[in-house]
Amino acid sequence: MALAPVPQQLVRMQIQVGDTPLAVEVADTESLREQGLSGRDSLPEGQGMLFVFEQDGLWGIWMKDMRFPIDIVWADASGTVITIAPGIAPDTYPNSFYPTAPARYVLELPAGFAAAHDIAIGSKIVI
Repeated sequence: MALAPVPQQLVRMQIQVGDTPLAVEVADTESLREQGLSGRDSLPEGQGMLFVFEQDGLWGIWMKDMRFPIDIVWADASGTVITIAPGIAPDTYPNSFYPTAPARYVLELPAGFAAAHDIAIGSKIVI
């Protein structure tokens, strides 16, 4: 009899984006990244989800099964923000959003968070 796979748990950690501390859940496997924030009702202020990829790429993000808008922030391997897509709404699905250059990290935040905390291209994410 085969054992059912153990559900993967999201690791929680503190990071800093620009001058702002942030509690994130880390999606660092294909299945965790695919699930993302889908099916949740909200993302509390001061929290986010950090997608970590093994290599740099033009990682696309979509709003499949999302219930609230988010800011999407892409950063390169050094943690420098390279692209921000603010206020992306669930009704944009099935469209995908991409960075302007290869990224290693994608940070999903509550809509409006990036502007409210002066997160801009060139800001640093410190993990």
